[in-house]
Amino acid sequence: MTGTPLLDDRARLRADPLAFGVGARVTVAVMADRYADVILGAVRGADATGLVLDTGDVSTYAGGSEADLLRWLTDLSAAVAASGEHAAIAVHLSRGCPGEAVCELPGGAGPRSTDVPAGRETGTFASAEWALYPLADQVTAGVEPDHMRDIHAAIDFARGNGTFRKSEHFVTRLEGDLGRVLETVLAGWTMVGRSVQHVTSHLTISVNSPSHRGARP
Repeated sequence: MTGTPLLDDRARLRADPLAFGVGARVTVAVMADRYADVILGAVRGADATGLVLDTGDVSTYAGGSEADLLRWLTDLSAAVAASGEHAAIAVHLSRGCPGEAVCELPGGAGPRSTDVPAGRETGTFASAEWALYPLADQVTAGVEPDHMRDIHAAIDFARGNGTFRKSEHFVTRLEGDLGRVLETVLAGWTMVGRSVQHVTSHLTISVNSPSHRGARP
Protein backbone atom coordinates (compact mmCIF):
# COMPACT_ATOMS: atom_id res chain seq x y z
CA MET A 1 0.00 0.00 0.00
CA THR A 2 1.36 3.44 -0.88
CA GLY A 3 0.95 6.63 1.10
CA THR A 4 -1.18 9.60 0.13
CA PRO A 5 0.21 11.79 -2.69
CA LEU A 6 0.60 14.76 -0.35
CA LEU A 7 2.56 12.79 2.26
CA ASP A 8 4.71 11.19 -0.45
CA ASP A 9 5.45 14.63 -1.89
CA ARG A 10 6.45 16.03 1.50
CA ALA A 11 8.75 13.07 2.12
CA ARG A 12 10.38 13.58 -1.28
CA LEU A 13 10.96 17.26 -0.63
CA ARG A 14 12.43 16.60 2.83
CA ALA A 15 14.84 14.08 1.29
CA ASP A 16 16.03 16.54 -1.39
CA PRO A 17 18.35 19.13 0.22
CA LEU A 18 17.85 21.70 -2.54
CA ALA A 19 14.07 21.36 -2.50
CA PHE A 20 14.22 21.67 1.30
CA GLY A 21 16.26 24.88 1.04
CA VAL A 22 19.44 23.52 2.66
CA GLY A 23 22.26 25.94 1.98
CA ALA A 24 24.72 28.58 3.06
CA ARG A 25 25.83 32.08 2.21
CA VAL A 26 29.49 32.89 2.82
CA THR A 27 31.30 36.23 2.85
CA VAL A 28 35.08 36.34 3.19
CA ALA A 29 36.97 39.49 4.20
CA VAL A 30 40.76 39.38 3.85
CA MET A 31 42.83 42.10 5.50
CA ALA A 32 45.35 42.41 2.66
CA ASP A 33 45.71 44.15 -0.69
CA ARG A 34 45.55 40.81 -2.49
CA TYR A 35 42.13 39.99 -1.02
CA ALA A 36 40.56 39.27 -4.43
CA ASP A 37 43.18 36.65 -5.31
CA VAL A 38 42.83 34.96 -1.91
CA ILE A 39 39.02 34.88 -2.00
CA LEU A 40 38.58 33.81 -5.62
CA GLY A 41 41.37 31.26 -5.36
CA ALA A 42 39.71 29.71 -2.30
CA VAL A 43 36.32 29.57 -4.02
CA ARG A 44 37.78 27.99 -7.15
CA GLY A 45 39.82 25.43 -5.21
CA ALA A 46 37.14 24.20 -2.80
CA ASP A 47 35.50 20.87 -3.67
CA ALA A 48 31.94 21.80 -4.69
CA THR A 49 30.84 18.29 -5.68
CA GLY A 50 27.09 17.91 -5.14
CA LEU A 51 26.54 21.63 -4.57
CA VAL A 52 25.01 24.49 -6.53
CA LEU A 53 27.18 27.63 -6.29
CA ASP A 54 26.48 31.25 -7.15
CA THR A 55 29.14 33.87 -6.39
CA GLY A 56 28.19 37.54 -6.29
CA ASP A 57 29.81 40.79 -5.18
CA VAL A 58 28.69 40.33 -1.55
CA SER A 59 28.65 36.58 -0.91
CA THR A 60 28.71 33.09 -2.37
CA TYR A 61 25.58 30.94 -2.14
CA ALA A 62 26.07 27.18 -1.80
CA GLY A 63 23.08 24.82 -1.87
CA GLY A 64 23.15 21.10 -1.19
CA SER A 65 23.43 18.46 1.51
CA GLU A 66 24.76 19.12 4.99
CA ALA A 67 27.79 16.85 4.47
CA ASP A 68 28.68 18.48 1.13
CA LEU A 69 28.33 21.94 2.66
CA LEU A 70 30.65 21.05 5.55
CA ARG A 71 33.29 19.67 3.17
CA TRP A 72 33.10 22.76 0.94
CA LEU A 73 33.13 25.22 3.84
CA THR A 74 36.15 23.46 5.34
CA ASP A 75 38.01 23.49 2.02
CA LEU A 76 37.18 27.15 1.44
CA SER A 77 38.07 28.32 4.93
CA ALA A 78 41.27 26.25 5.06
CA ALA A 79 42.40 27.75 1.74
CA VAL A 80 41.79 31.26 3.05
CA ALA A 81 43.73 30.43 6.22
CA ALA A 82 46.58 28.92 4.20
CA SER A 83 47.18 32.34 2.61
CA GLY A 84 48.60 33.47 5.94
CA GLU A 85 46.50 36.64 5.80
CA HIS A 86 44.24 37.75 8.63
CA ALA A 87 40.69 37.02 7.46
CA ALA A 88 37.12 36.91 8.70
CA ILE A 89 34.68 34.37 7.26
CA ALA A 90 30.96 34.98 7.81
CA VAL A 91 28.64 32.00 7.26
CA HIS A 92 24.84 32.06 7.21
CA LEU A 93 23.17 28.63 7.20
CA SER A 94 19.49 27.97 6.51
CA ARG A 95 17.24 24.93 6.04
CA GLY A 96 13.51 24.28 5.70
CA CYS A 97 12.84 27.86 4.73
CA PRO A 98 9.27 28.73 3.70
CA GLY A 99 9.20 31.05 0.72
CA GLU A 100 12.93 30.82 -0.03
CA ALA A 101 13.94 31.23 -3.68
CA VAL A 102 15.20 27.64 -3.98
CA CYS A 103 12.68 26.11 -1.56
CA GLU A 104 9.65 24.13 -2.80
CA LEU A 105 8.22 23.19 0.60
CA PRO A 106 4.47 23.03 1.10
CA GLY A 107 3.08 24.24 4.41
CA GLY A 108 3.84 21.92 7.31
CA ALA A 109 6.33 19.78 5.41
CA GLY A 110 7.97 18.82 8.70
CA PRO A 111 11.64 18.57 9.70
CA ARG A 112 14.42 16.93 7.69
CA SER A 113 16.28 14.22 9.61
CA THR A 114 19.75 13.35 8.37
CA ASP A 115 23.08 12.16 9.75
CA VAL A 116 25.24 14.70 11.55
CA PRO A 117 28.09 15.48 9.14
CA ALA A 118 31.60 14.60 10.32
CA GLY A 119 34.33 17.18 9.89
CA ARG A 120 38.07 16.94 9.64
CA GLU A 121 41.01 18.65 11.30
CA THR A 122 42.89 21.28 9.30
CA GLY A 123 45.79 22.07 11.63
CA THR A 124 44.72 25.73 11.69
CA PHE A 125 43.59 27.56 14.81
CA ALA A 126 40.38 29.59 14.56
CA SER A 127 38.21 31.60 16.88
CA ALA A 128 34.52 32.14 16.13
CA GLU A 129 31.23 33.58 17.32
CA TRP A 130 28.19 31.42 16.71
CA ALA A 131 24.43 31.87 17.00
CA LEU A 132 21.73 29.27 16.32
CA TYR A 133 18.06 30.01 15.62
CA PRO A 134 15.44 27.21 15.69
CA LEU A 135 12.43 28.95 14.09
CA ALA A 136 9.70 26.69 15.46
CA ASP A 137 6.16 27.96 16.02
CA GLN A 138 4.07 24.79 16.07
CA VAL A 139 4.02 21.30 17.54
CA THR A 140 5.72 18.87 15.13
CA ALA A 141 5.47 15.09 15.60
CA GLY A 142 4.31 15.70 19.16
CA VAL A 143 7.37 17.84 20.02
CA GLU A 144 6.63 21.23 21.59
CA PRO A 145 8.74 24.13 20.31
CA ASP A 146 11.50 24.98 22.82
CA HIS A 147 14.30 26.95 21.25
CA MET A 148 16.50 27.06 24.34
CA ARG A 149 16.32 23.27 24.73
CA ASP A 150 17.61 22.89 21.17
CA ILE A 151 20.27 25.57 21.53
CA HIS A 152 21.62 24.03 24.75
CA ALA A 153 21.79 20.60 23.06
CA ALA A 154 23.95 22.13 20.32
CA ILE A 155 26.17 23.84 22.89
CA ASP A 156 26.58 20.52 24.70
CA PHE A 157 27.88 19.08 21.41
CA ALA A 158 30.42 21.93 21.27
CA ARG A 159 31.51 21.15 24.83
CA GLY A 160 31.87 17.50 23.89
CA ASN A 161 34.23 18.10 20.96
CA GLY A 162 36.25 20.72 22.80
CA THR A 163 35.41 23.81 20.73
CA PHE A 164 33.22 25.58 23.31
CA ARG A 165 34.97 28.40 25.16
CA LYS A 166 32.29 30.58 26.71
CA SER A 167 28.93 32.24 26.30
CA GLU A 168 28.96 35.92 25.36
CA HIS A 169 26.30 38.52 24.54
CA PHE A 170 24.11 37.06 21.75
CA VAL A 171 26.72 34.45 20.69
CA THR A 172 28.67 31.39 21.80
CA ARG A 173 32.46 31.68 21.58
CA LEU A 174 34.14 28.75 19.83
CA GLU A 175 37.88 28.10 19.54
CA GLY A 176 40.04 25.30 18.21
CA ASP A 177 40.88 23.61 14.96
CA LEU A 178 39.11 25.38 12.08
CA GLY A 179 37.62 22.12 10.81
CA ARG A 180 36.25 21.20 14.24
CA VAL A 181 34.70 24.64 14.68
CA LEU A 182 32.86 24.22 11.39
CA GLU A 183 31.87 20.67 12.37
CA THR A 184 30.36 22.01 15.61
CA VAL A 185 28.22 24.56 13.80
CA LEU A 186 27.02 22.24 11.04
CA ALA A 187 26.30 19.51 13.61
CA GLY A 188 24.25 21.78 15.85
CA TRP A 189 22.28 23.11 12.87
CA THR A 190 21.63 19.58 11.60
CA MET A 191 20.65 18.15 15.00
CA VAL A 192 18.14 20.91 15.69
CA GLY A 193 16.76 20.36 12.20
CA ARG A 194 15.64 16.86 13.17
CA SER A 195 12.78 18.32 15.21
CA VAL A 196 12.43 21.86 13.80
CA GLN A 197 11.70 22.45 10.12
CA HIS A 198 13.14 25.94 9.73
CA VAL A 199 16.57 26.48 11.33
CA THR A 200 19.13 29.21 10.64
CA SER A 201 22.59 29.77 12.08
CA HIS A 202 25.19 32.53 11.93
CA LEU A 203 28.93 32.07 12.33
CA THR A 204 31.83 34.52 12.09
CA ILE A 205 35.30 32.95 12.02
CA SER A 206 38.64 34.68 12.52
CA VAL A 207 41.84 33.10 11.16
CA ASN A 208 45.45 34.33 11.32
CA SER A 209 44.51 37.13 13.70
CA PRO A 210 47.44 38.91 15.36
CA SER A 211 45.76 38.03 18.66
CA HIS A 212 46.12 34.32 17.82
CA ARG A 213 49.91 34.34 18.09
CA GLY A 214 50.98 31.26 20.01
CA ALA A 215 47.52 29.65 19.84
CA ARG A 216 47.36 26.02 18.81
CA PRO A 217 44.38 24.07 17.37
